[in-house]
Amino acid sequence: MSDIVVVGAGQAGSALVVKLRNLGFEGGITLVGEEVVPPYQRPPLSKKYLLGEMALERLFLRPESFYLDNGIALELGRAAVTIDRKDKAVIVDGRRIAYDRLALTTGAVPRRLPDAIGGGLEGVHTVRTLIDVDAVAPEFVAGRRVLIVGGGYIGLEAAAVAAARGLKVTLVEKADRILQRVAAAETSDYFRMLHKRHGVDLREGVGLQRLTGDGRVTGAELDDGSWLELDFVIVGVGIAPATRLAESAGLTIDNGIAVDETGRTSDPAIWAAGDCASFPRNGERIRLESVQNAIDQAENVAENMLGAGKPYDPHPWFWSDQYDVHLQIAGLNTGYDRVHVRPGADGAQSHWYYSGDRLLAVDAINDARAYMIGKRLLAAGRSPAPGVVTNPATDLKALLKA
Repeated sequence: MSDIVVVGAGQAGSALVVKLRNLGFEGGITLVGEEVVPPYQRPPLSKKYLLGEMALERLFLRPESFYLDNGIALELGRAAVTIDRKDKAVIVDGRRIAYDRLALTTGAVPRRLPDAIGGGLEGVHTVRTLIDVDAVAPEFVAGRRVLIVGGGYIGLEAAAVAAARGLKVTLVEKADRILQRVAAAETSDYFRMLHKRHGVDLREGVGLQRLTGDGRVTGAELDDGSWLELDFVIVGVGIAPATRLAESAGLTIDNGIAVDETGRTSDPAIWAAGDCASFPRNGERIRLESVQNAIDQAENVAENMLGAGKPYDPHPWFWSDQYDVHLQIAGLNTGYDRVHVRPGADGAQSHWYYSGDRLLAVDAINDARAYMIGKRLLAAGRSPAPGVVTNPATDLKALLKA
C-alpha cells in the first residue's frame, strides 16, 4: 500500500483527491492546505458571496465530513514548508508527512503593489481568498470611494460589484485598453461601455503613481498627474503561480512548475496541476488560470499517478459575470489576426477569433448558444468561414453538420 500527499487544498487539490478515490485507490491520501476551511469555490467569492447572496457553507466544494468519510486526511490551516525529496517527505509546520507520490496543487497568489508606492497601507485589498473577501466586505458601503487598479477580469468584476452596491468607482488600467492582454478590442469596447453606463470612472492608459495616507490609504496620485481622494483600494493586477515550495525543492520552474504532458514534474515522484503548473501544448509551454483547467488537469494527474500515462489535452473555457452580463469564452485566442462580430438577440453578441482561416476562440456575450456551438466547433477542429458565422441568418447549429 502506498501514500499520496497533495499540497494545496483548492479546486485542483480537491478534484485530485476525490478522483483518486473514485478510481479505486485504497492507499493513504493526505490533503494539506494553508487555509483553515475545506476546499471552496473561488469564482463566487468576489460576486455572490461578497454581495451577501451566498452563505459560506455553499462555497464549500464538499462538506468536511466527505473527506473524512472517504479516508482523506485533511491538514488544514497548515503550511508546507519544505519537501525532502531524498527521503520523500513534506515538512508541514515542523512535522514530517511521508509520501510515495506527491502532487502540488498550490495555485497562484495575487500580485500586490510594492510597499514603496503605498501597497502596504491599510485599506489596500486583493480579492483572491476567503480571508481577502471577508476583509474587504465591510468596505462596501454605498457612497464610499474605491479605486480599482487593473482592468483585467478581476478588476472589472470587482468594479461591477462595487458599482452595484452604490459606491463611487474609479478604475485605472495602465495599458491602452482594458482586457488588452486577454481579449480583442471588440470585447474591450463592449465592457468599457457597460461599465460607463453603470457610472464607473474608467481611465485607460493611466497608471498608478503612488497611494497616499498616514497608516491607512486616503488618496492616490495617478501618472497623468491627477489626484483621487479614496476610502479604499482593490488591486487586480493579475496572479503569479505559487512556486515557492517547488522552487526550494529544486524542481524545474518555467512560467510555473514545469510538468510534462502527463503532469509529472522534473522529479518522477512529484506531479503538479492547476494554476501553479505549466505544461506543453502545441509546441509551447502554457499555464491556464481557470476552474475548468484546475479540475480537468487535476483529474488527469490523478489517473496518471495511478499509471494511466494519459497526455493532458485541454479544451479551454472561461467565464466572467459583470452586472447582468454573462461572458463565456471558448478556446484560446493566442495568435489571432482577425475578429468577426456576430450580432445576437436583445443586445447579445459574439466575437469569433481567427488566425487566417482557422477558428481559435469565441467570446460570447449573453449568447449561450454561440458559446456552446463555438466550443463544439473548436473541439471538433472545425473552422467555418467567417462570413457564414457572422451572418445573422445563419443557423449556427447547422455548422456542426457542415
